[in-house]
Amino acid sequence: MKKRFNPKKNYEKTRSEIGYVTRKKATPDDYKRIGFKSGLEVHQQLKTKKKLFCHCPAGIYHEHDDYNAEIIRHMRPTLSELGEYDGTALMEYKTRKQIIYRIKNQTACTYEIDDTPPFPINKEALEIALEVSLLSGLNIVGEVHITRKQYLDGSIPTGFQRTAILGVEGEIQLKNKKVRLLQLSIEEDSCREVSDIRHTRVFKTDRLGIPLIETVTYPDMDNPDELREAAEYIRFLNRSTGKVRIGIGSGREDVNVSCRGGSRVEIKGVSHNKWIPELSHNEAFRQFSLLHIRELLKERVTNGKKWKIRSEKIDPRDLGLEDEYIQKAYNNNFEIYAVNLPSFKGILSHFTQPGKIFADEITDRLKVIACIEKPNMIHTEMFEDRINNKDLKVISGIIELKEDDTLIVLWGPKEDIPTALETVEERCQMAFEGVPNETRKSNPDGTTIFKRVLPGANRMYPDTDSAPIPLEADYIKSLQENLPQKVAERFRQMKEWGIPSDTYHYLLSKNLVPMIEQINLKFGFDPKFLGAFFGHTFKNIEGKMPQHKNFNYNKIYGLFKFIHNEKFQPSIAKRMLPVIYEHPDMEFSSVLIIINFRKKSMDELLAPIDFLYEKFKEIKLSDNNRNTVNWLMGQVHKQAIGNVEMKKLSEEIEKIVNQCSLFLNLIKKTKKPEDNKS
Repeated sequence: MKKRFNPKKNYEKTRSEIGYVTRKKATPDDYKRIGFKSGLEVHQQLKTKKKLFCHCPAGIYHEHDDYNAEIIRHMRPTLSELGEYDGTALMEYKTRKQIIYRIKNQTACTYEIDDTPPFPINKEALEIALEVSLLSGLNIVGEVHITRKQYLDGSIPTGFQRTAILGVEGEIQLKNKKVRLLQLSIEEDSCREVSDIRHTRVFKTDRLGIPLIETVTYPDMDNPDELREAAEYIRFLNRSTGKVRIGIGSGREDVNVSCRGGSRVEIKGVSHNKWIPELSHNEAFRQFSLLHIRELLKERVTNGKKWKIRSEKIDPRDLGLEDEYIQKAYNNNFEIYAVNLPSFKGILSHFTQPGKIFADEITDRLKVIACIEKPNMIHTEMFEDRINNKDLKVISGIIELKEDDTLIVLWGPKEDIPTALETVEERCQMAFEGVPNETRKSNPDGTTIFKRVLPGANRMYPDTDSAPIPLEADYIKSLQENLPQKVAERFRQMKEWGIPSDTYHYLLSKNLVPMIEQINLKFGFDPKFLGAFFGHTFKNIEGKMPQHKNFNYNKIYGLFKFIHNEKFQPSIAKRMLPVIYEHPDMEFSSVLIIINFRKKSMDELLAPIDFLYEKFKEIKLSDNNRNTVNWLMGQVHKQAIGNVEMKKLSEEIEKIVNQCSLFLNLIKKTKKPEDNKS
């Protein structure tokens, strides 16, 4: 009797065969073994008043249901300047999507909906982008040429994005290596997606057209940690100008990953840098798994190019099928097809990512390309809810299922079935080649799903509506004279100041180092204290309390100016900050009243020490003077904050305690023996 195939065990077996390790357990040798290679495309919105190619305001967002009109579009591919169609454009056209745009008059005009040619490029945005290019060490182009980049997913109503290269061939310095920069471009941001169900995709245009820069690196990162470090460095560099937007969605990374023998796969729109290591790790091992699948198939099939699926339409009512998924599909008036994948036994349940198998590669494409919502198929290698033996026997006879074959049953509207069958066959044929070039979307658990075919050079062509823009040498030179310090210099500066290293990331991500420098130079406060104040105290409050809409970093600058003018100690800022964060419009003098602050001199603070010392003698457990000083400091600490330096106060209290101890010791020595007896 033949042993029954166990998909779950096959998943575990193939995961072991490719040598998958979790991100936490991975070592540099693991990444060398699979040939990890990665690069970045870092997108960053610029903080301008207007959009890039029109006069609409930038940075104003609205809710999904807040719009004045809807526009419907159907996208069609166009030939590139080389006379060829882009593969991504053809894939999107195959989906037969109806695109609906929700228009808000406040944030959109006729340019956004492609009824008006572009206005001249936003000079403010161009200047910021050039500053970032110079800061990145890129070689600035002599003339700006605006081109069109096709996007048929509907995210841009025109079907293309206007973009222009500003700088080429630069580099950034990481801790242990230099990373080469390929180029920096300026471009317009896309729409925000509201929904994507079946053949209808809905967007809103509030984000459309906001100026954006894209920094592209070479694939110089050899492990996920370097990849995140490079992403952080570029983000810090962008933010150091003080001229870019911050917040969710304002900065996004496309992470390009490959393994040895694999292909470039782009993980699109990663909004948090902390996700990058897990995503890139799993993607590299996904590709390594696909290469293992290729080798298994080559052993079974001599000519993969001639490999074909076998499919038959089935009627569950006539065949007496009992599967609940098939029954539900029939009740929804879907057509149902049984598909035989010859020689694919053990492939559908082959490990690809944590918790995912090769079958997910197919069902994801059915969702995206054939527009059939999940669940859109079942198969004989599911971990649970497998096709029961009775149904399997019936269907196997129809499609001539052999021992080494595997079965898929898929369903969908009649008009989508041809695309669905073509998609299944195409993805399985790709398995014979290895790793297909794809754009993938990230999941919160660190895995990815198929988004679209990876675009190629054929989607680019010149923008005939925009004239070239010459960049004079004198203009570029004037921009160079006002650049902020490089990120590497900021790291060195913080180290020299003695700022705690655990605050570096936060201070750079918020571009607070220039403010620390300004407060230090203007008011003389210790930069080490200021670094800890921002990186520990302020960060903690920011994470726990809702920020008032009127609060900004200038309020903190004003706080230290007030403290300086009133001759307070900077420590009072820690007590005042929570109130200011919640009530930024409140006068600083009123904040002092709320926190019950009273101005006191050193003499006033030391006045009760003698009394407190006598009180402590009654409860002390040892004659250790340090314990005495610590207890006394605790009694006056709150009153001392902002009035005197704690170190000086401690020194003065210690003098008093030492004098008292000395006095008591003298009394003990001068006492007569008979006094002790009495």
